[in-house]
Amino acid sequence: MTTVTIKDVAREAGVSVASVSRALNGSGGVTAETEQRIRAVANRLRYVPHSAARSLITRRTHTIGALLPDLYGEFFSELIRGIDLAARARGLHLLVSSAHDGVEEAAAALRAMRGRVDGMLILSSRADQKFLHANLPEGLPTVLLNSAVRSPHYSVLNIDNQGGARAMVRHLVDAGHRQIAFITGPEGNFDATQREHGYRAAMAEFAPGTPVRVVAGEFTEESGYRAGRELLATGTRPQAVFAGNDMMAIGCLYAFQEAGLDVPRDIALAGFDDIPITRYVTPALTTVRVRIVDLGRSALERLAALLEASDQAIAPSADTLGCEVVVRDSCGARPHSQSSTKKAR
Repeated sequence: MTTVTIKDVAREAGVSVASVSRALNGSGGVTAETEQRIRAVANRLRYVPHSAARSLITRRTHTIGALLPDLYGEFFSELIRGIDLAARARGLHLLVSSAHDGVEEAAAALRAMRGRVDGMLILSSRADQKFLHANLPEGLPTVLLNSAVRSPHYSVLNIDNQGGARAMVRHLVDAGHRQIAFITGPEGNFDATQREHGYRAAMAEFAPGTPVRVVAGEFTEESGYRAGRELLATGTRPQAVFAGNDMMAIGCLYAFQEAGLDVPRDIALAGFDDIPITRYVTPALTTVRVRIVDLGRSALERLAALLEASDQAIAPSADTLGCEVVVRDSCGARPHSQSSTKKAR
């Protein structure tokens, strides 16, 4: 089967090769009538542009890179779905890698994407300013998710972790619980740190004089299960447990049920993120809702704006997405919703 070339399209349309290139790349320089004719000929001949050659001309790969700490779990699948939906709407492809084993793996993932992507989305606790400077090409459009980095070179999009944790503690106190334990996430993780800070500040504000109780976790179901068993082993059972993410809350729920406890009659339980499975466990899980798909979509939209303005000076932004408490059966209170403060800075 003979491959149709750009020269074949140009000959059939009665124009130059340069005109075909400009029309199919959408870069202007031809009339609307000529562009329509060229596209019609290209469709009829089933011409497929050579992506490598086109990239040499446009210096664009039409591909976005995403570096995540892990690909396991509903949070990351929902995040990737949001990124991918927004990318497809703009004709962009997505190249995803993970770096859960450390700094060297994260650096290797970024090196592997060099020259293959037009911009990067990065969610990684490894990605501090020194790491980014050492491993990202200068000038590569980049958006950081859930990051403490503040730099004129990168846009940042965060979740209102502290506000969400504060809203949940307030809800649990309003529901009659004062002895509230918290299961935190991995050490050095930005989300985990922010959520723990929100818990501690809210306990001081809404349950003054009540000791805080923090148990270590790793954002996994297994670590939530271990934390649940640890809380029960001390002999002083809290009235409520607030897990730093839903996966730990689900593991904790299993530990409580295994011990013969009724949730929420014997102990209340809440999580953070609102991954899809939370509404289907028994009892359905009260949680802080992060609109995860919207987080991915918003990150891609910010990156697309940087790409489209590549020839103009555009100041990187630092924004924070609000979240809200979603009350279900696991906390023993009547359903309602309480929003955290949505910030933009």
